[in-house]
Amino acid sequence: MRVTLVSRDTAAASLQVPVAGGGRLRVFESPDVPADPRLLSSMDKSLEDVDLAAPPVVLPDFHHKAKVEMPSSIAVATRHTIRPTLTSAAVNCGMALVAFDAAPPSERAVTEFFTRVRERLPHPAGNRRDLTAAEVVRCALEGAHFAADRFDIDASDLGNIEEGGRLDLERLGGVTRARRQLPRLLVELSRVRFGIIGASNHFIELQRVEEIYDADAADRLGVALGQLTLQYHGGGGVLTGAIGRLYGRRQDYPRKHRAIMAFQKPLFHLATARSVEELRTRLALYFTDGCPPVSRNSPEGERLLLANAVAMNYGFAFRLATYAALRELARDVLGVTSDRLIVDSPHDSMYEEELDGETVMVHRHNSSRAFPASRMRHHPVFGVTGQPVLLPGTNRTSSFLCVANEGAQATLNSTSHGTGTIIADFARRGISGPDHLGRSTLRFSYDSYSPERVPQLDDRGVQAGLDVLVGNDVSHPVARLRPIAVLN
Repeated sequence: MRVTLVSRDTAAASLQVPVAGGGRLRVFESPDVPADPRLLSSMDKSLEDVDLAAPPVVLPDFHHKAKVEMPSSIAVATRHTIRPTLTSAAVNCGMALVAFDAAPPSERAVTEFFTRVRERLPHPAGNRRDLTAAEVVRCALEGAHFAADRFDIDASDLGNIEEGGRLDLERLGGVTRARRQLPRLLVELSRVRFGIIGASNHFIELQRVEEIYDADAADRLGVALGQLTLQYHGGGGVLTGAIGRLYGRRQDYPRKHRAIMAFQKPLFHLATARSVEELRTRLALYFTDGCPPVSRNSPEGERLLLANAVAMNYGFAFRLATYAALRELARDVLGVTSDRLIVDSPHDSMYEEELDGETVMVHRHNSSRAFPASRMRHHPVFGVTGQPVLLPGTNRTSSFLCVANEGAQATLNSTSHGTGTIIADFARRGISGPDHLGRSTLRFSYDSYSPERVPQLDDRGVQAGLDVLVGNDVSHPVARLRPIAVLN
């Protein structure tokens, strides 16, 4: 079978990759941003027995991290099964963008801001209890609505979070049943390290809006030329990873999680089994090597979907708590008097979504949902603009605020969550070089109290990733954001 090559350059060759079941990989690339054929072949093999509802999608910034089962920047829709390995073990890692009513601050103010951020959101975070056990449960049941109430955030901001910051639990069995998806040990562990950013590729970045491309969308979203913005990338918190590993033996399985699960998994899955058949089913699903697919229309499928919703809700509350902390510090240090949450969206998720009149399971791994305006009619702003989606570069390049276009249906309504590997590859190959204006980013870290000046690059890498998406009507840019300073 042929891989559909989706490219602005029609002279580019199609890649031959067999896909079981008559499906096709739908690859979004360009001559400058090609998808690795060996990685495509590996992905194909891993999908041989999958009940595909549509061609699996490969987006720009396609690469594979050693600790996870599947490559980044993909979206896969299935008809009858839930397949946790098609996303991260910890769902609801995501990014958010905040617009402030302030101009770019002085270097002294920036330094004070990030000094205070490191104090407020330390790493390592230690074992400070940030929530009570009852509040952890509220996070899981109420999602971002709990955080809005707890941290005095305007309810209007909730509408700019994907799914309004809360997945519906009633259709999956209700609140009482959801409480049973929260083992006491996991609740206690989830009281700590709430709302932090953490290590790895997570970051907090102050930016300036340097260019506006769609004035109407920018005005509706609340973004203006010269404005100060803050973009951050954070996980979903302790509970999301714990629940993910409770429901299968994942490749990313830290030692501390193994110790916890050695006790918690048998107690949670086996001790509560109501029959020998159910016991055998759970042994096969959660205690064997790997992480087998679960039938959607089965008791275990319902149970897994409810657990996923609980984890997603906690993640939404977690990241809104980060917003609350950063907003408070910005008002104290940067002279901000008002702010607006432009968007908050996960890039590791499992959602039931409609596809061609059919309800399917869409798994996204390091790719973000991108609903066009026609699928956001309930939203007073996004119903006109389309869902806002972030396309970050790195702290050495610009990032873009975009909105989804109607052509996103070809990508399972998904888009790239970043362009970091493209930028690194362009720099390595000499395609991209130093910023022609000699600009730099003030980089703070948890390892040193003294920031460093990092010279910026041109925007060829991030622009190449954007070009693939724009050229295929997946999204279009609203604004370009230039980094001022970053903590990562």
